[in-house]
Amino acid sequence: MENGLAACCNLIPGLTSIYTWKGKVQKDAEVLMMIKTDDRQYQKLEQTIKELHPYEVPEVIALDIKRGSKDYLKWIQEVVSL
Repeated sequence: MENGLAACCNLIPGLTSIYTWKGKVQKDAEVLMMIKTDDRQYQKLEQTIKELHPYEVPEVIALDIKRGSKDYLKWIQEVVSL
């Protein structure tokens, strides 16, 4: 947040992830983080996550916004620094 890469982050605890890693099925408790940013900051944000996350391959997925509150989307643009 302090580096201007995101306008808002939501932490959603209590998730269980089941996945295959290096040929073995794994089951782990995880926290989902939803980060609101824009295209200008995506690459920097992804790189920062990869540098800070303990996983070798953290889940980083970008979702396009099809619709949303114009005021909220404008706020994201204003808050996320160039």
